[in-house]
Amino acid sequence: MSDTIDWSEYNKTLIERGKLSFWISKDLKEIWYSAPDETTYSDRAIEVLSVLRFKFGLKLREVEGFAQSLFSWIGLDLKVPSYSTLCRRLGKLSLIFWQDISPEDRLHVVVDSTGLKVYGEGEWKVRIHGYSKRRTWRKVHLAVDEKNNRILGVVLTTNDFKDNEVFHQLIGQIELKNIRQVTGDGAYDDKKCFAWAEANKVKAVFPPRRGSKIQQHGNSKKKAKIRDIFIRGISKFGRKGWKKRVKYHRRSIAETAMYRLKTLLGDRLQSRKFVNQWAEVLIKVNILNKMETPRTCS
Repeated sequence: MSDTIDWSEYNKTLIERGKLSFWISKDLKEIWYSAPDETTYSDRAIEVLSVLRFKFGLKLREVEGFAQSLFSWIGLDLKVPSYSTLCRRLGKLSLIFWQDISPEDRLHVVVDSTGLKVYGEGEWKVRIHGYSKRRTWRKVHLAVDEKNNRILGVVLTTNDFKDNEVFHQLIGQIELKNIRQVTGDGAYDDKKCFAWAEANKVKAVFPPRRGSKIQQHGNSKKKAKIRDIFIRGISKFGRKGWKKRVKYHRRSIAETAMYRLKTLLGDRLQSRKFVNQWAEVLIKVNILNKMETPRTCS
């Protein structure tokens, strides 16, 4: 299988994203409420409306009105949670991360992180008046399937966390038996990251930082460390040549996933509380995973 994209299929995928249609399950009314007296909404109801909210970039009050219009349009006799209920219940949802991994998959996982805005002045005001203390960011760490852009793991942190500090939490969301290789940038050049890969017999491609020294020289009887092998390879072929030999360029798949997240679902978080932000990111990742991905030509 080559890496050539079937552009015809890819174009069809983009067109499908723009189509607007709603399919309502027959049992929606049965699962919409969690109490017989129809006074308490189920987690499923809150999740459905949250998906609409984040997919279409609606504010809380807007999604309430949107759902009311939709139910009225299709003749569905269901109450709609108030905007305050949607906000309050979001962080309490029991969300399931949609991965769609088969037991036979042998995955090449690429890892990276990006920042999402939360609140604060815009770029123009900061440029004119300088740094603002009110500007707040969250870091989204993603583990992505190199083959088809599926997001396999996600972690949300504040912006003071380093990528290697959440590596184990991120990669731990994937069944170890399914992982063949992990690739990341120099932020994952860490002893614990390499130790995890060696202990679990997973190929790890993390470029050593410039000026890195070999820890175990060639005359040692111990098995050479993968990081030392990389340093020797960079010394022999140059950093650019070494990256080409280990196919480091495939790491850009993670950057593509970040681009899709920001382009399709926005580059900022609507929620203010961290627990709600975590639920928002998880819902957005599930939306991306459920979108059809472009097929490759064989």
